[in-house]
Amino acid sequence: MKKNLISIAVAGVLGLAALHASAEEAYQGSWYALPGINVMNADNDLKAENSSVGGFLKFGKELSEHWDVQVGLSHNRADEDSKQFTGGKYKQTLLGVDALYLFSREKFRPFLLAGLGAARNNVDYKPSSAGYDDSNTSWMANAGLGFQYLFTERLGFQADLRHVWSRAEVQGDKETVGNNYLNLGLIWKFGAPEKVAAVEPTPVAAPEPAPAPAPVAAEPEPVGPAPAAFDKVTLQSEVLFGFDKDNLKEEGKKVLNADVVEKMKAHPEVELVLITGHTDRIGDEAYNQKLSERRANAVKKYLVSQGIEASRLHAVGKGEAEPVVDCQGVRGKKAIACLQPNRRVVVEIEVQRAGN
Repeated sequence: MKKNLISIAVAGVLGLAALHASAEEAYQGSWYALPGINVMNADNDLKAENSSVGGFLKFGKELSEHWDVQVGLSHNRADEDSKQFTGGKYKQTLLGVDALYLFSREKFRPFLLAGLGAARNNVDYKPSSAGYDDSNTSWMANAGLGFQYLFTERLGFQADLRHVWSRAEVQGDKETVGNNYLNLGLIWKFGAPEKVAAVEPTPVAAPEPAPAPAPVAAEPEPVGPAPAAFDKVTLQSEVLFGFDKDNLKEEGKKVLNADVVEKMKAHPEVELVLITGHTDRIGDEAYNQKLSERRANAVKKYLVSQGIEASRLHAVGKGEAEPVVDCQGVRGKKAIACLQPNRRVVVEIEVQRAGN
């Protein structure tokens, strides 16, 4: 019964993590390695010394703004400490997956954890006739709390305190035992999004003024190109699309009707407009490029559906290559808000026929 309750509770937490991660729509988080040491305080029934030191190696993935998952292997061994035996050791090896709920994505990140897996308990005391010389492989469940602290974008520290349940063979009987662990490890990210420096305009030297032509009698003054029929339009992606989506929202369609469709119908001299999609730097560069192209083409398709000739529309994607803000050093939700101006679609005149 105790085993079933523990399994159901932890499985519920893991299921909630998966659902919550899906709801936050393809969060572009990092993979990371987590090597470290652990200190075990063994269950009293195991008659092993406390504060024995072992080690672990885990790999993690940032699933969403609040959820991480970590998978790995850990091991610890402790000397017999009951004074009833002549020696020997207790060894525990754990293989499991943990779900972490993080309360923040700032540098300091407190979290709760729960996990499931398998445990190998080896009780090997001397003399073996006392009944403490058996090995057993069983289910494992654990729960606890801890924190992460990031020193840089790629390097950090994690500490957690957890209670681990499993089954061990003690004097011929299988018993549920609970060991306490203090885990200390280093986080090394190998998939962190790269920062993109803001694009600054390259200064261009002003050309030398051409000598003024000699006045000619009865010659009309030269006429410059006609002014643009309408100004460049910048539309924020949050107005046009859902997060990580390329299908237009109703609100976005209304904005396009007012800011683009009406103007193009009123100005047939505009022969070609350029539709450019842009994203922020969060996530994979190749993925962002494709997303910007899909969004630009979604706008083009909608304009065609509203009576604008496809031959007057040119759609391209620039991905994260042309940011308007940099947000250096900003992380988590603050970074998403700070980088909002970079997530945009720009509509501007590319070719305009001269007026009669």
